[in-house]
Amino acid sequence: MTQSEVDPMTEAQLAYLRRGLSQPGGKLPLFDLDGQQISLQTVKSCIRAGWAEPWFENPIKPDWVVCKLTPAGRAYLESKGN
Repeated sequence: MTQSEVDPMTEAQLAYLRRGLSQPGGKLPLFDLDGQQISLQTVKSCIRAGWAEPWFENPIKPDWVVCKLTPAGRAYLESKGN
């Protein structure tokens, strides 16, 4: 059983993942709409739940986790009407 089957998405996770729906390849943002870096806790919790996956490492900013939406993440959002 995955985390997504046990825990519903938080508002922070929803806001983060929704932005990947309209991006090429499902790329997820590094920053929120106010220009603040997305919380690493939010990013890692989405990875653990299977909703996001690391896409590539950023050699300039190795502490930034660049992710993309997974098919499971997309399906979960679409099942919730997003």
